[in-house]
Amino acid sequence: QVQLQESGPGLVKPSQTLSLTCTVSGGSITTNYYYWSWIRQPPGKGLEWMGAIAGSGSTYYSPSLKSRASISRDTSKNQFTLQLSSVTPEDTAVYYCALMREDSWGQGTQVTVSS
Repeated sequence: QVQLQESGPGLVKPSQTLSLTCTVSGGSITTNYYYWSWIRQPPGKGLEWMGAIAGSGSTYYSPSLKSRASISRDTSKNQFTLQLSSVTPEDTAVYYCALMREDSWGQGTQVTVSS
């Protein structure tokens, strides 16, 4: 059973870059045809898929976030990271990392964008 755990700061100032890391256990992030995703849920709104990194290392992004989002990985630590630049209060949300094909999700981490 794959397990995922998000980590990162809970508070980010406007215009700064949000950086979150997902640590994976029970499976390798380099596994072929696995897509490791970042998903968020703003308060009172639905889930929004932000992007993913494949086992091959290829990355995919939501068109609405492509200009601000970047996903990378550290295979030695079995971790993948989300960076979201130029954040605004509208980026306040619970952020999840997930392996959707196995319906495995982290518990989520609250990120608030505020000065």
